[in-house]
Amino acid sequence: MWKTRVCQGKRKEGAFEAIGFLDRQFHSSCFSTDVSVEAGRKLSNTDFTIMAFSKSPQPTGCPGQARKGAIAATTALLLIPIAGMLAFAVDYGYVLRERSELQRMADAAALAAVQELVPKADLSQDLAATRAAVRQYVQMNLTDFDAFTVLDEDIEIGRFDPATVFTNLTIVNDGVADTVRVTLRRDTATNPGVPMFFARVLGMDSSDVVVTATAVLQKARYLPPGSSVLPFSVPESHWNGLPEGHVWSIYGDGHLEDGAGNMIPGNWGTVDIGISNNSTRDLSDQIRGGLYQDDLDALNGESRIPTDEYIDGDLDFYVNGDTGLSGGMRHAVADVHGQTRLIPIYDDLAGHGGGTEFRIVDWGVVQVVNSEFRGNGRTFVEIKKTYLYDGDLRPNHDLSDTSHSISAAFTTPALIE
Repeated sequence: MWKTRVCQGKRKEGAFEAIGFLDRQFHSSCFSTDVSVEAGRKLSNTDFTIMAFSKSPQPTGCPGQARKGAIAATTALLLIPIAGMLAFAVDYGYVLRERSELQRMADAAALAAVQELVPKADLSQDLAATRAAVRQYVQMNLTDFDAFTVLDEDIEIGRFDPATVFTNLTIVNDGVADTVRVTLRRDTATNPGVPMFFARVLGMDSSDVVVTATAVLQKARYLPPGSSVLPFSVPESHWNGLPEGHVWSIYGDGHLEDGAGNMIPGNWGTVDIGISNNSTRDLSDQIRGGLYQDDLDALNGESRIPTDEYIDGDLDFYVNGDTGLSGGMRHAVADVHGQTRLIPIYDDLAGHGGGTEFRIVDWGVVQVVNSEFRGNGRTFVEIKKTYLYDGDLRPNHDLSDTSHSISAAFTTPALIE
């Protein structure tokens, strides 16, 4: 397409200098054009006007320069929010990392401290030692701090309410404490907050981080191989009537006496938690070493328990036994003085002598206090009703259900929040 243009100029040594032109169509003065002059026409030193024709004009720079300027301005404006997003991404990632590290430390401190709650031989619980364990564990592992502060009110100790496990966990202050809740703070007031990097240009020097962890001692339910047991069985009626800490004696002739020497109704006996008609040697090995896999295999092989992996503490089953105590176990019993063991509790027995069958309905925890083997009815073992922690025991994983657990036996702790 050809366009007509008018250009004005002055002569300049055989040519002319264009000083401007008018485009009839575009009304612009910023286009260049090829100009051809009619042959034979004389050019003077005066102003002249030339009619020229050209193809479609090409931009000479003005619009492009405007566009480049607009992009630069837009980029400059976007740098501010981009910098803000970069600051947010980097600093947020760092805060998450520090929060994760602090949470890991709170979890570990709660798990370590809750094991201090296992009642001692005198049934006491040292809450001060539990608090000290929290602070010691945190200080040893948060090496970036010379002194990390854990407030007294941020270490909560008590007993968890099973009814609130799956809702809003409540810790109560009655009964045997089995729960530790730990809160760690980096909130400037207690410990330095998490420092910011890029966000400082926006006036944010640090971020507050607060984490909480709650650990509980799980109640035991299942007895796998390795579980510490004492193969003596006591009557349920007697057991349920005794408070924790009560001491009584079981005699070689099968009778029971309380701590004051009074006769207690009922009998007790050694039981075969394994092969029927166990020898004295087998019983001695079990007193020292606990349950063996062979014991579970035998109980399962005789269809007394449904699996050879463990004994369910909530299972009622029969075992063979004898009333009374054999002098052949003297050394084994002496070896476990002061130690705690699980003891089977029966509610019924049938038969007599070597054919006696005890129906085991529960398990309790005792400490072997003392023993004497004198013969003639003067042989006895003194035991105390107490608590036990045994990591080999398997827990009842439903913390809201305490009816099927061994009430005084604790095992590995667990985090519940």
